[in-house]
Amino acid sequence: MRKFRLRIGNRIFGGFLVLIVLFTINAVIIFITGNKIDEVVSKSSNVIRPSQEAINEFILLVTRSKMLVTNWVYLQSNIDDKEALKDLHNFEYPALKEKLQKLKPTWEVDSQKTKLDSAFVDFEQLLEVQKEIMGQLVTFENYEDPITKLLAEDALESQIIPQSAFIIRNLDAIAAIQNNTTADSDVELIEATLQLRRVTILLGIITVAIGLLSSYFMAKSITRPINYIKNVVVKLGRGELVEEKGKKFSNDEIGEMAEATEKLVDGLKSTTFFAENIGNGKYDTKYNPLSEHDVLGNALIEMKDNLERVAEEDKKRNWSTEGLARFGEILRRNNENIEKLSEQIVGNLVKYLEANQGALYIVENLESEEDPFMTMTACYAWDRKKFLEHKIYKGEGLAGQVWQEGDTIYLTDVPDNYVKITSGLGDSNPTAVLIVPLKVNEEIHGVVELASFSDFKDFEIEFVEKIAESIASTISSVKINAKTQHLLTESQEMTEQMRAQEEEMRQNMEELQATQEEMARNQVETEATLDVINKSLMTVEFDTNGKITNVNDNFIRLVGYSKDELIGEQYKVLMSADAKNSDEYKKFWKDLADGHPKSGEFERRAKSGKTLWFHADYTPIKSREGQVYKILKIAYDITQLKDATQVQAQAPA
Repeated sequence: MRKFRLRIGNRIFGGFLVLIVLFTINAVIIFITGNKIDEVVSKSSNVIRPSQEAINEFILLVTRSKMLVTNWVYLQSNIDDKEALKDLHNFEYPALKEKLQKLKPTWEVDSQKTKLDSAFVDFEQLLEVQKEIMGQLVTFENYEDPITKLLAEDALESQIIPQSAFIIRNLDAIAAIQNNTTADSDVELIEATLQLRRVTILLGIITVAIGLLSSYFMAKSITRPINYIKNVVVKLGRGELVEEKGKKFSNDEIGEMAEATEKLVDGLKSTTFFAENIGNGKYDTKYNPLSEHDVLGNALIEMKDNLERVAEEDKKRNWSTEGLARFGEILRRNNENIEKLSEQIVGNLVKYLEANQGALYIVENLESEEDPFMTMTACYAWDRKKFLEHKIYKGEGLAGQVWQEGDTIYLTDVPDNYVKITSGLGDSNPTAVLIVPLKVNEEIHGVVELASFSDFKDFEIEFVEKIAESIASTISSVKINAKTQHLLTESQEMTEQMRAQEEEMRQNMEELQATQEEMARNQVETEATLDVINKSLMTVEFDTNGKITNVNDNFIRLVGYSKDELIGEQYKVLMSADAKNSDEYKKFWKDLADGHPKSGEFERRAKSGKTLWFHADYTPIKSREGQVYKILKIAYDITQLKDATQVQAQAPA
């Protein structure tokens, strides 16, 4: 009997049939397991993880509310935090509560739902306490009232902070339960994935085994690709790159080897072309190594990166050197007029850095008794109207902060309303803002501010800082020269005036001498008068806001305060709570500041709490320019007269 022999076609058919069956089984298992994975993933993404994120968001909301209400109590002028606290009450918390209420029915742990309801109740009680504080501390007078401020601080310490901590602990417990649920979901997902992987690997091994058996029986059909591979390898050994393409190979391991050999030849050609471009300085040529283990290709890429880095550093160095020379020439050519110098600096700096906007602020009033400030002396593509006649003091805004700290500020997350880059097509927020102090010898002469749609690179920031030092030195020299010229001009004018007045002064000497003798007599009389007033009456001096600047001994003895306790205090310290907060009191000091004297009988409080009555005259004292710079009060005590009048009025008829 003849043995049954399978032809190559039958063997291929049988092999493919087995492979199809295995692939079908694998597909069914993958489909079933995939459905399970989809269910777990869907539950995790739609319920579990949103719940976890919402709980964490609730914890953060409680913490933020505590922080914002604390700022409400202690930071009167922090308007942003106050608005943020109102938004938290009115919008953020209701939205978060609605989100959690929708997710809560999907939770499997009942204790978690109960704790969440308790957290809502506790936090809403906490919000009511916060609203009381917000209602108490509204105006400047509320913050000045020590009792109101003390009640708010007490509510903060005794209710807000402990209750916030209690709510956070409850939410942490809810979050822990949710974390366990998330962990269980992750474990279930991992187990399903591992099961799918095991089945896939097992079927893959079986498929490879069948493929190897099939290739063994079809060994005679692979002679042609092997001969091709041999020819290619021999030529590669001689350094030749073959050009034989378009050959078709069987879809098996030998065919893959032939294709890989063909890819190797293509890769060597690409490597040769890449090496030639590197030699010609074309570092932007794209090249992909044959694989992560391609030693030659990876070495060439590393060499290219090193050469490109050296070239880039040389380019940056040359750019910086050229810029320093360019701005050095600008500073030398325009060192007589600070406005022209500022315009040249800003315009050329924005163009050289390829930025979009720039502004230069110069420090003024350094030698005056008033606080020094900065003004914009030049700008490029900036909204100049916004800064006309605008003074920037130390610590005011980012420019003032740079002036105060003396360090560069670089922002890549620019606030929406900070500055707009405007063109004919509209305006937009910049991507980066660079603010550099103009500092030399630890003295700051101004600030340069640049805005751009592109980020500033480190070497560009370093370049601006170097240029800023040269700008500061030039500005200092320009100011000194201008001051010297001004002093010289003044000196010349004063010399001419002195010459013209010299004769007049000689003529007036006798009149001055006579006037001095008269002033001496008047001064003696004035001092005697003031001495009588100080011994017989009470005098108090105020600034235009009602702050005590000086008192005499008669007033101190009567009110019971020491001089140190009164100097620097508002006069309202001697008044009742109703009187000091009244509109009449505010109008009283406004009229005095406007130059209108006041006179009459006034009720005040001594340190002991005793009621005092004064007959007082408040007189505004004006400077030579006609401006009121202090208030003088002259008074005498009429308390006994008032008490006697009241006793007489209360006596029976």
